[in-house]
Amino acid sequence: MRLGQTVPNFQADSTKGPISFHEWQGNSWVVLFSHPADFTPVCTTELGRIAVHQPEFAKRNTKCLAHSVDALNSHVDWVNDIKSYCLDIPGDFPYPIIADPTRDLAVSLGMLDEEQKKDPEVGKTIRALFIISPDHKVRLSMFYPMSTGRNVDEILRTIDSLQLTDRLKVVATPANWTPGTKVMILPTVTDEEAHKLFPKGFDKVSMPSGVNYVRTTDNY
Repeated sequence: MRLGQTVPNFQADSTKGPISFHEWQGNSWVVLFSHPADFTPVCTTELGRIAVHQPEFAKRNTKCLAHSVDALNSHVDWVNDIKSYCLDIPGDFPYPIIADPTRDLAVSLGMLDEEQKKDPEVGKTIRALFIISPDHKVRLSMFYPMSTGRNVDEILRTIDSLQLTDRLKVVATPANWTPGTKVMILPTVTDEEAHKLFPKGFDKVSMPSGVNYVRTTDNY
């Protein structure tokens, strides 16, 4: 799936019952993240940490949805392992894990090519993460190797950025931005417009090139 593409209204079985994606998503954002197999150590830590952070996703009107290519009964056993390993998961396991034993869903979402889906070694590359806005469009994607666990704080940070820039369409978030720190005013906004949009002020940064394109503000 490329940025801006609409996620199809796929049907799938999950650990919390059948899912029809668009109806399940409703008016929420979604983090859809995939795994090459159940009972893999790095993925066990990822699902556990995302479960622990479920309240933070809920604050952002965001649902989490995991995907793995194993069967549903395997997922159920894996969830028990995850809960045993991550003892700080509050209550029941909070989000569904989709079963995709044929890897057809992985193909339809662009994680695999059709001719690759039966190759178990290629299947190990199914380590995708998509952040999907309420209009069912892919807004951000990340792909990780099996050796590198995903950073939950970074996932939350990117959701914060996407939601902020949707609400305030004249800014972008710089490298290492976190909520409350300075944002960049887009070059398409004139200084006159910026003064109206940010009456408490903004900073202009002079560059050696003489091109004035860097303006920042924390008054948003």
